[in-house]
Formats: sequence, structure tokens, C-alpha cells
Amino acid sequence: MNVGSAMGIPQLSMPMAERNAKTDFGLKMLGKSMETNEAAAASLVKMMDRTMELSVNPGVGSQLDLSV
Repeated sequence: MNVGSAMGIPQLSMPMAERNAKTDFGLKMLGKSMETNEAAAASLVKMMDRTMELSVNPGVGSQLDLSV
């Protein structure tokens, strides 16, 4: 084993801590992104429900009065 190329625990701890911090940050950002997407999806479903409610109501938008 080549002792010169082997890294000891102190030399490995900083890169490992940095990698762990980057992983934690990435997971938190992914979580926030998922929350945002869930909220957008809920808004879209609510809007679609309202649109469907209006579309099955035959009196809404079925008559147009024009004067020329």
C-alpha cells in the first residue's frame, strides 16, 4: 500500500462533511420544490373542478343577447 496517496481520517472528514452538506441542501430544495408543485396541482384541480361545475350547468353561457 502506498502511504503517500492514502488519506487519513482528518483529510477525509472535510470532503465528506461538504458532500453531506450538499446532499442535505439538495434534499431540502427538492422537498420545497415538491411542496410548490403540490400546491400548484391542488390549485389546478380546484380550478378544473370549478370549470367542470360550470360546464355541466346548461344555463351558463348558453344564451347570448346581441343588438345591432
